[in-house]
Amino acid sequence: MIATIRTTTGRENVVIDSLTTKIQNENIPIQSLFHPEELRGYIFIEGGEEEIETAVKNVPHVRGFINKDVPMAQLERFLIAEKSEVKFNVGDVVEIIGSPFKGERAKISRVDETKAEITVEFLEAAIPIPVTISVNSVRMYEKKKE
Repeated sequence: MIATIRTTTGRENVVIDSLTTKIQNENIPIQSLFHPEELRGYIFIEGGEEEIETAVKNVPHVRGFINKDVPMAQLERFLIAEKSEVKFNVGDVVEIIGSPFKGERAKISRVDETKAEITVEFLEAAIPIPVTISVNSVRMYEKKKE
């Protein structure tokens, strides 16, 4: 069974550390703990129903336990890394395919690979205003000429 634990938002890693310590010290048969970065306030735990209840009891920052099995198919999108074949560089021109700026072309002024974000300045704008967007919201229009 994979169940969901509700936590205090921003304290997910503290809860995972506390649970890991408790599970190891008390030899509770829990298979895994998992916290997707984009789902704030939630942790997934795999084990038997009674073992999960024992593990989460009296752990600080645990706000609840949703006693319902989560199908693996719903978790796969958090577990499988996104493929990013296209490398974006400063000076490349991209076309926005998502967000309110859909269809606009912009020049990349900064790349943040750890957050998978780029900062762009729109080509058609009278005054260049930098906007930070996800690399998943753009497609390559023109590589910077070397």
